[in-house]
Amino acid sequence: MEDRVVGTSLRSEDEYIENKIRPQHFEEFSGQTSVVDNLKIYMQAAKLRNEPLDHVLFYGPPGLGKTTLAGIIAREMKGHFYISSGPALTKPIDLAAVLTGIEEGDVLFIDEIHRLNRVVEEILYSVMEDFRLDIMLSKGMGAGVESIDIPRFTLIGATTRAGSLSAPLRDRFGIVEKFDLYSIEELSQILRRSSAILGVEMDEASIELLAKRSRGTPRVANRLLKRVRDFSQVKAAGVVDTSVVSMTLDALRIDSLGLDSLDRRILEFIITKYNGGPVGIDTISASLGEERVTIEDVCEPYLMQLGLLQRTPKGRMVSNEAYRVIGLSSDRNKKDDEGEQQLRLI
Repeated sequence: MEDRVVGTSLRSEDEYIENKIRPQHFEEFSGQTSVVDNLKIYMQAAKLRNEPLDHVLFYGPPGLGKTTLAGIIAREMKGHFYISSGPALTKPIDLAAVLTGIEEGDVLFIDEIHRLNRVVEEILYSVMEDFRLDIMLSKGMGAGVESIDIPRFTLIGATTRAGSLSAPLRDRFGIVEKFDLYSIEELSQILRRSSAILGVEMDEASIELLAKRSRGTPRVANRLLKRVRDFSQVKAAGVVDTSVVSMTLDALRIDSLGLDSLDRRILEFIITKYNGGPVGIDTISASLGEERVTIEDVCEPYLMQLGLLQRTPKGRMVSNEAYRVIGLSSDRNKKDDEGEQQLRLI
């Protein structure tokens, strides 16, 4: 898979900066206003009842702050915060190891919960519903099950593919919230805070320019901020202005819309090979040599937000605007123009 600077998956290089600038309280968290407002009400009600918060499911594209918000919930609810992931919980013993350390009111965050092993998922049902862990002691004639009571806690699951969750698992979450891509104003707020923490002086024009090309994703915005800091220190004596931001993003081959080479390859492929579509996602993936999940979870949400791509029952289609972005003429536009001319003659 192509190593993209605008990729939204968490890299090892991101961990240091994300831990340093990660918001610790709701007041520091920007964006996802409706999600935050709802959670505050649910948490306040749970505190009034002296109960843990209901189990929560976050879904949406990666890099939007699902892990950060889960940590804030744990902090506000005065519980310990445990982090795991679906691929890491491969056997029932893995789940048992995590749950045996949990105390009343703690929060367990499982990222990529749609990738849970089927056996582990089925054991999780009774944990979420009855706070009881059922472990098979042995197999065969003498098989037995041991039940262990688990303190009441809150499970927060995160997924980029809500449709891949099984219905029994999805139904056990009392709170389900969708994360959307951030607006330019929200990303600007995040960049102001991050640049202050990192000691990068930026004027409002530079912050807005960087926000516009960050693909609606805080993780991408903070990663690009690091690269702008590097360029400014080497090329501009530490001064950041719009020219330094533009120079940095041009060097990274990120255009004025925040598109990189893979985004443009997708649009160009659909236009040149299939006259704008429709074309199936598997065909796009195989032809470009990119994983389907990368195209579906990372590229398409942003291209759709820009109005350059559509998902239809027959496949993917690009808009007329996509032709202009790629710099190609559209047969659709020609037909529309011809139709208008004929109407005028009539």
